Amino acid sequence: MKKIVLILAVFLGVSACKVNPFTGQKTLNFYPNSQIFPSAFAQYDQFLTENKVVTGTTEAQMITKVGQRISAAAERWLTANGYPGYLKDYKWEYNLVNDETVNAWCMPGGKIVFYTGILPITQTETGVAVVMGHEVAHALADHGAQRMSAGTLQQVGAVAGNIAIQDEQKRNLFNQAYGIGSQVGVMLPFSRSHETEADRIGLQIMAIAGYDPYEAAELWKRMKANSGGQAPPEFMSTHPSNDTRINNLTAWAPLAKEEAAKFGVTTFR
Repeated sequence: MKKIVLILAVFLGVSACKVNPFTGQKTLNFYPNSQIFPSAFAQYDQFLTENKVVTGTTEAQMITKVGQRISAAAERWLTANGYPGYLKDYKWEYNLVNDETVNAWCMPGGKIVFYTGILPITQTETGVAVVMGHEVAHALADHGAQRMSAGTLQQVGAVAGNIAIQDEQKRNLFNQAYGIGSQVGVMLPFSRSHETEADRIGLQIMAIAGYDPYEAAELWKRMKANSGGQAPPEFMSTHPSNDTRINNLTAWAPLAKEEAAKFGVTTFR
């Protein structure tokens, strides 16, 4: 049994590679779109039936407009860089939900929700584009499937340790140390790296869509002010700190404009 678990872990680690087109790097991902997308679409549809979707308003129409511009910009970039058809299985959908939560998200396959609670912080169409670009980037980079893959390997490691350690007291100590160590030392940094990657990809896409990438840092300044400085230490969080994000976005904005210029985009909203 011990050998089976270890062989499985090695197999998953070696075989679970997919190239991120935006970075050129191999990623940990052994869940194909054909497995992930149907489940995500079903969950999205269920979510919409259980929440109050806003339709027909100026704000709802803006969410759709920005989403369409961002997804079109992503397709332009992917096609120009050798990935035509990368989005063929994506089913883009953009909905505004009446909820005071300051959040937005995009499920695998392009199913997007903005909560009305985030609109006072986005303030403008360009602010919405900052958030939209970031959320779409998560879907483009398969971050959801990567998190599932990492979670599976984390579970395999725990099972392997429990099988290998026969002494009950030592096994209990292992489980405590492994739980904290794998979370703080592996899973949280993994999540933060996804957020940083989504910030950078999203900045690039929003610029190609014609939105000013310098506004991204301004939005995160408003996010920081809205949080009132209440945030866990960065190493204990799934997200980079607000200051880290502001500094990164400020540094990357000129590069995003350079990328947009390759597509003939030189003026921005």
